[in-house]
Amino acid sequence: MRTIAAALCALTLIATGAQAQTLKDFMAVVMKKWTAPFEPFQLIDNIYYVGTDGIAVYIIKTSQGLILMDTAMQQSTGMIKDNIAKLGFKEGDIKIILNTHAHLDHTGGFAEIKKETGAQLIAGERDKPLLEGGYYPGDENNADLAFTPVKVDRTVKEGDKVTLGDVTLTAHTTPGHSPGCTSWEITVKDGSQARNVLFFCSGTVALNRLVGRPTYPGIVDDYRSTFTKVKAMKVDVLLGPHPEVYAMQAKRAQMKDGAPNPFVKPGENATYLAGLEQDFDKQLAKQTAALQKAN
Repeated sequence: MRTIAAALCALTLIATGAQAQTLKDFMAVVMKKWTAPFEPFQLIDNIYYVGTDGIAVYIIKTSQGLILMDTAMQQSTGMIKDNIAKLGFKEGDIKIILNTHAHLDHTGGFAEIKKETGAQLIAGERDKPLLEGGYYPGDENNADLAFTPVKVDRTVKEGDKVTLGDVTLTAHTTPGHSPGCTSWEITVKDGSQARNVLFFCSGTVALNRLVGRPTYPGIVDDYRSTFTKVKAMKVDVLLGPHPEVYAMQAKRAQMKDGAPNPFVKPGENATYLAGLEQDFDKQLAKQTAALQKAN
């Protein structure tokens, strides 16, 4: 986790030319973890983890089929489909595909799975052109960040509902990491208790340029509004696009029959978002200083 975090921090400096590290260097660091297998499991109630060791992918079971939340790198699509089958589910039962954000590490399998299942792809409205163009915003011609374009069937904005059978998710616009970054909220059962689950889109700076020629206009204000919004939300179970967001591996190891579900951790989102906000301020300061030095 520290290795990936360090690589991400380094990449934020690349955008301003602050150091001579390439995107290929970064990908070499993270790809081993991003494509490493992880045994699928039931996370809580009708939510299942089917991702890799480094990229989170989820299946939500409903009375009328399956909802797939994100995918992983394109080369991991076969692994994701195998994970779904290991849990006793059928790929053909996927009726809806939800996206948190349009980056290649979460969209790589969309085109293939959508073609094979005929599922409806739903994403934040400001990420639609990215998904249908297969590019990273502000870096449209960079083949290292490209992915197979895929048609978006429906776009959502703040408060929109997505329902399949007995399950409804609520979309929350949380831009910054991508312009259409969308977090998804759902209520599940934990024994006799109802729990609010948030699939948080992301709030890291990662490859984004915040100053000079920003990744997209208004990106700094978008990040700040997202931090404020999500910190104030009541969340019992925080999930995210990468396992390190919510210490997935450690919590998975703690799961035992009859014991409280370790993924239930009220208040974790506020603590996590506060840390993200602090890191954002540091990265903004670094990029600003690097830009001033360059000029």
